[in-house]
Amino acid sequence: MPDSTLLVLRRRWLPLVFLLGLDACRTAADDGTVVGTLEQVEVDVGPLQPARALRVLVDEGDAVAIGDTLVVFSTPSLAATGEQLEARAVAAARAAEELSRGARPAEIARARAEAEAAAAEAERAVADLARLEPLAARGDISRQQLGTARAAVQVTTARRDAAREALRLVEEGARRERREAAAAEAQSARAAVDAWRATAGDLVLRAPVDGVVTSRHVEPGEVLGAGQSAISVGQPTRPWARVYVSPAVLARLKIGDSVTAWLDGDTARFVGRVTSISTRAEFTPRVALTEQERADLLFGVRIEFTAPVGGAGTRLRAGLPITVRLPAASAP
Repeated sequence: MPDSTLLVLRRRWLPLVFLLGLDACRTAADDGTVVGTLEQVEVDVGPLQPARALRVLVDEGDAVAIGDTLVVFSTPSLAATGEQLEARAVAAARAAEELSRGARPAEIARARAEAEAAAAEAERAVADLARLEPLAARGDISRQQLGTARAAVQVTTARRDAAREALRLVEEGARRERREAAAAEAQSARAAVDAWRATAGDLVLRAPVDGVVTSRHVEPGEVLGAGQSAISVGQPTRPWARVYVSPAVLARLKIGDSVTAWLDGDTARFVGRVTSISTRAEFTPRVALTEQERADLLFGVRIEFTAPVGGAGTRLRAGLPITVRLPAASAP
């Protein structure tokens, strides 16, 4: 066959081969299935401050409920600090209460008796001075004796006035500013105790969710830093998978879309929901110019399975591959 004939045949076959390849790619895209790996929501639990583990009450694989104790931690000064703060709070509360109630009846009675005694002494000094002044005028007593009597009147009068002021203050009670300061001190001391109790409570790690212990990162006697994970709790009832789709498939997906999925060799069907779609492409070349490079762009889509069909939800175990059928493209 001449070369020109071969050239014509080649030119006629090339479009046909290209169309067959394009049709195969379209069939794969229209299938709408992608494969991901099942995961489960995990919660890491750890102390909020550096502490030593006293007891670890769970092992990997144990089922736990919300509030179950997982690990008990402690710090060297925990107990001593608590006793000190409790004593300070008790003393501050007593002081504030006494100031708010005012003086006791016995204290008021004693101040009144002292005021009456000082008043009587002042009256006696005044009477003595009145008796001595005529005698001094006649020269029967010395000027020194008269001066002493006058000084006694001044002293006893000042003592009387001081006793009366003391009685007034005792009957009136503490000033408002002093009562408010004492109440504030008592409140501050109580807040310090509450903060210490909260800190002590944080050293007892409890399960925040219902689930299964997936990892145990601490043993009795070990010291963990603040925020370091001690126990990881997984939630088998909240399985999810992340799948990767092309830009063409991404265009027809939206948050809330319902999907179906199945496990390899399993006839059960599971219902899931698209909960997040990545806003950035992954596996992206530095420069995406060619058609092949644009085809390599993939976007992550998270799917949560919350409504298993046929009651087969316990089959969705972390680590298993799962095939997901995405919503079909709408007709143009």
